[in-house]
Amino acid sequence: MSKTHSFLRITGMVLLVVLAAAPAFAQDGMMAAAERNVSFEGPDGTTLQGYLATPSGSGPFPGVIMVHEWWGLNRDIARLADALASEGYVVLAPDAFRGSVAQDAQGAMQQVRTTPREQIAGDMDAALDFLRSHELVDADRVASMGFCFGGTQSMYMGTRNPELAAVVTFYGSGPITDPDQLGAMDEAGPVLGIFGAEDGNIPVSEVRGFERAMNRRGIENTVTVYDGVGHAFVGSENYDQGGTPTEAWNQLLGFLEENL
Repeated sequence: MSKTHSFLRITGMVLLVVLAAAPAFAQDGMMAAAERNVSFEGPDGTTLQGYLATPSGSGPFPGVIMVHEWWGLNRDIARLADALASEGYVVLAPDAFRGSVAQDAQGAMQQVRTTPREQIAGDMDAALDFLRSHELVDADRVASMGFCFGGTQSMYMGTRNPELAAVVTFYGSGPITDPDQLGAMDEAGPVLGIFGAEDGNIPVSEVRGFERAMNRRGIENTVTVYDGVGHAFVGSENYDQGGTPTEAWNQLLGFLEENL
């Protein structure tokens, strides 16, 4: 199967999972576009934008690239960036779709399918360069993370950027199961994978294949599959409300504290 066909298969499966939840998301104010408060240059000279959340103090602080879900850079991801910044991290949520924010699953699928993967990769790497060069950030203590679509992007950032101090994927679709496709991940920092046992988009067998692939390459990793939850189970409305979402968020905080 070609990479293009594999990518479309992955996004197609995501559509099936998210369609049921789409009306609730679309009616939520968190789906509105987030503020874009920073700009930086992309690989093709395009001016890229993102949302930057900073902690109090003069730093230098560890930094985190937080990649949004397939909806785009909306208020939900900005609130999560603010929450993480309150823990002492400079958090950059880059706009992977260059201004587009979907309000329903069909629109989200469209922007994922029509945005060139090479463009997304280049934009995310430019965001990493920008964050590492920020005056408040310790360039040696920067991690990538993301949710759903963003979790996949964070995983692939780890394959391209050995300077990352840690890599986190929250239920990123299409986890890599071929050790040869992990690229530079064995030179980057440890990997945290968080998934749901009831995720119809990402079978647990694929998650375990990802884990085995990392182990074969000697990559330090922690992969947790939470029982009783499916896809996209952590958001700004529930990360601090107890239960499994809070448990997963706290696992993230412990992982970042240990590795950054």
